[in-house]
Amino acid sequence: MSQTFAPALAVLGAGSWGTALALLLCRNGHRVRIWDYAPEQILALDRDGENRRYLPGFPLPPTLQPVAELTDALEGVSELLVVIPSHAFAAVLRRLPDRLPEGLGITWATKGFEPHTGRLLHQVAEEILGSRDLAVVSGPSFAQEVAKGLPTAVTVASRRPEHAQRIAGYLHNDHFRAYTGDDLVGVQVGGAAKNVLAIAAGIADGLGFGANTRAALITRGLVELIRLGTGLGGRRDTFMGLAGLGDLVLTCTDDQSRNRRLGLALAQGLSVEEAKREIGQEVEGVITTRAINTIAHRLGVEMPICSQVFGVLYEGRTPEQATRSLLMRSSKAELT
Repeated sequence: MSQTFAPALAVLGAGSWGTALALLLCRNGHRVRIWDYAPEQILALDRDGENRRYLPGFPLPPTLQPVAELTDALEGVSELLVVIPSHAFAAVLRRLPDRLPEGLGITWATKGFEPHTGRLLHQVAEEILGSRDLAVVSGPSFAQEVAKGLPTAVTVASRRPEHAQRIAGYLHNDHFRAYTGDDLVGVQVGGAAKNVLAIAAGIADGLGFGANTRAALITRGLVELIRLGTGLGGRRDTFMGLAGLGDLVLTCTDDQSRNRRLGLALAQGLSVEEAKREIGQEVEGVITTRAINTIAHRLGVEMPICSQVFGVLYEGRTPEQATRSLLMRSSKAELT
């Protein structure tokens, strides 16, 4: 793994999703460097020839080079893909300005808000990096299935259509379909909020409530997602697409979702910290729940499901109490 070459692309973040996207880019004929803010993770990739911790069983090709130094990772690249957890997003971006070539665009596949401010990640990127082409990749996409080459479709959103098309071109192949759009806000909100609703779905299934409850929760969860997203300036149609409904259904119904698994664990009586330790990877929905609770209050947006998830995660409410609170809500017209 010590081969040196001039890559076209850099991926920052060597977790399961960053590694899966790096593998996809290499299969599409690109040379890629991958870096992580945890140096030991890069050492492990270089030593093992695969990501044994987060995405085992997929050998790294010769065109994928783990790089320990951020400066080396960025040297000579034509595109930058950031796949860092939302809580570390700003800290990593602050290390970039002096190292970035002029005109280099920034794309991220991170799903979440800035934890303490509730800002969308494009707002963070604009503040730190100034005027650059920005894009986000989001949609129903488990890392394991992308690494296996199973059919997947995502959305690439940018306010500059040519940037979205360029990034989609890097990702697109006969089993990975990349659609483009310009609703940067809506795509980000969909990718973040669905994680909170997936925790709720896991709780409901963990309590044994069945398929009827799950379908109702996803449907009413979509209503909450639309309320929040349009309140922040996203377009309603975006939430009926891959980054909205598509990602919501995926994370609420399949146990590959870490957020859904956290909900299942909470329903079994584990604490939040115990559940996170059992999962062993970042669970974005935990910090996203706090951000959404703050944003919803600021906008005056009603989000009863997300509110009950907040109660379970941060206010000591039990899953049973949260469920009872939802069921006791008064009857109302559906389409209001």
